[in-house]
Amino acid sequence: MSGPPDARAAVPGGRWPEIGRLALDCVHCGLCLETCPTYRETGREISSPRGRIYLLRGVAEGRIELAETVAEESFLCLGCRACETACPSGVHFGAMLELARAEVDEAGLRRGPARRLERLALRGVLAHPRRLRALVSLLGLAQRLGLDRALRPLLPAALRDAPALLPRIAPARARARLPARTPALGARRGTVAFLEGCVMPELFAAVNAATVRVLASNGFEVLVPPGQGCCGALHAHAGDEAFAQGLLRRNLRAFDGADRIVVNSAGCGAALRDAARWLPGDAGAAALAAKACDVLELLDEAGLRGPLGRVPARVCYDDPCHLVHGQRVADAPRRLLAAIPGVELVAHRDAASCCGAAGTYNLTQREMSQAVLRRKLASLAEADPDVVASGNPGCLMQLAAGARAAGLRARVVHPIELLDAAYR
Repeated sequence: MSGPPDARAAVPGGRWPEIGRLALDCVHCGLCLETCPTYRETGREISSPRGRIYLLRGVAEGRIELAETVAEESFLCLGCRACETACPSGVHFGAMLELARAEVDEAGLRRGPARRLERLALRGVLAHPRRLRALVSLLGLAQRLGLDRALRPLLPAALRDAPALLPRIAPARARARLPARTPALGARRGTVAFLEGCVMPELFAAVNAATVRVLASNGFEVLVPPGQGCCGALHAHAGDEAFAQGLLRRNLRAFDGADRIVVNSAGCGAALRDAARWLPGDAGAAALAAKACDVLELLDEAGLRGPLGRVPARVCYDDPCHLVHGQRVADAPRRLLAAIPGVELVAHRDAASCCGAAGTYNLTQREMSQAVLRRKLASLAEADPDVVASGNPGCLMQLAAGARAAGLRARVVHPIELLDAAYR
């Protein structure tokens, strides 16, 4: 990868000076290694956070050429940010990774049908609510007719696992948009603006509805601003930085004037909290980042209002990476679940590690994704819960599909659904 002094690559521009600056925070202690899913699977230094930082710093300093090895390791990483939690030096690995992926993408080092399909899906469908709704309606029809299973062998290799990941799609009438305003019940505690997201209204409309009901039950007036849309997290993870920034600017306009922005998807929440980094020097982005919070974080901060009904269940809470590592919210969901009468919160040994979903990773890096998921499922099988609760759509789909395939009896839900059941 590196050559003699006379073979040094030119010191690159673009994002590389910033990547190099961030890489200098790493003291190479290695405390991150055992938290890294890909290092745990491969045992290769180059597939660890420390190894990837060496690679990126080498490119930034002109000692290593930006080529296939750097590209492969940038996208083999799940971007779970567990290394950030373990790091004593405060290395911002997630930021470094997104910048590096943007450089890899612009350099044309990411090729093949998987990348083209990903770009088409993210730019052409996910960012357009009407197109996404039409596609989901078609997928729902295919499910009801059994075509999703019949057509699976005919799909491109990168999409063959997609039908199994999808939850049961509700009819269009059950995926109606939320009301623009839902009044608080009882004494009013405040007003919050809610980010519906892109995938959540279509695949997890019941979770969005439950979120609004629980917030209202706890004294919050809930506004759903028009004009909002996809947060851009998946685009940024895929190296499509400019498109992600455009989506963020749209949400800046939609949420202008909001006092608090509530999110029920861990990946979206982490993206909003990264807004100031995505748009450096933009005061609006910095303000949005400061106002964003996860719904479980807000409810824990405010304190649950009673009375809560009984929900008898043994529950394993599984941390979404971008909530526990990206937003550093770990205890709040557990406190809320433990407060529900009848819920027995059961720990499992791999709760804070990645499930392998990681946005589109479970489609573009299937082998590694499945290896990471197997560890998670083994941990859950040992605990044998009635319910697995996790607060991110990708995690919900990955865990549910994995649990079905492994024969686990647990159902997989968002924590807010258990709270909603207790109120109802």
